[in-house]
Amino acid sequence: MNDKNFFSANALYMAEFISFKRSLGFKYIAEEIMLLRFDRFLLTQDQDCIGLSKQIADKWCEIQNNEAELTRYFRIVCILQFANYLRDSGIKAYLPVLPKYPKSTFIPHIYTHDEITAMLKACDNIRLKLKNMRSCLFVMPCLLRMLYATGIRIGEALSLKNKDININDKYLTLRGTKNTKDRYIPFTDTLAATCKEYLQYRNALPLIGLTGADKFFFVSLIGARCYNVNIQRWFREILITAKIPINPNGIGPRLHDVRHCFACHSFIKLAEDGMDLYCSWPYISTYLGHQSLRATEQYVRFPDLIKDADKLYVDILPNIIYQ
Repeated sequence: MNDKNFFSANALYMAEFISFKRSLGFKYIAEEIMLLRFDRFLLTQDQDCIGLSKQIADKWCEIQNNEAELTRYFRIVCILQFANYLRDSGIKAYLPVLPKYPKSTFIPHIYTHDEITAMLKACDNIRLKLKNMRSCLFVMPCLLRMLYATGIRIGEALSLKNKDININDKYLTLRGTKNTKDRYIPFTDTLAATCKEYLQYRNALPLIGLTGADKFFFVSLIGARCYNVNIQRWFREILITAKIPINPNGIGPRLHDVRHCFACHSFIKLAEDGMDLYCSWPYISTYLGHQSLRATEQYVRFPDLIKDADKLYVDILPNIIYQ
């Protein structure tokens, strides 16, 4: 990061601030984008001096049309952190007031056993209508099973390299995850067999270099990395094919809800296996990569699933979790 990406009077300090954050181990990607927006905003305010005035800060913090509370909160957090950095550097900067963290009222969709089965069947049978070598449909059967069997995030799955999948010892290595830590995720024989089958088809593609250790595990038909936006499109097609109703507002069921589903189904599985509910909580929290049990509370929910608990999980949580 250098100040050539910024054009306001604070350009040099913005670049230094981002470099400082990354030196501490933060990825600071979304925050960089927000600071770029703030930089352009400063240009519209004709600010020609270094620092941050109350007038400009208040204007930046105003509620925008059709903006979610969480988005506004994130905007203010970014500028508040930058203002603190300016003050630590001896520059006069107003510290905007941070509003109360918005309470989420969103309820994730917990897929039933029948819905999981329908989705897996749909992604096994769905076909391209037009020839498109850049399509990521090819990876969906393995990818969806991996998300359901391990509870990892879609971004974590798409970032996996060949070296991160140990099929023989049955575990994944997640590098530099959301909390900037590496995680090891054990998986079952069923997922190992699924990954082997995917690799047989993937490695049969007439392409060179797919098997390199640092090459991405999930790729399109031309060997390119799969991106979330393409996966989300195919997931919507899978929902339609599986005849799972999409909410009228178009938000959900989501692919990320598979992670919520994993947490709930795993919690029920551990309870059915005789583990005390309070003892099982840390297991699931660790598996999901959470730094606190409070974060896991957002994932473990109990709709009308418990009465059929014995049917809800499909070979998830390998036995290693009890060892």
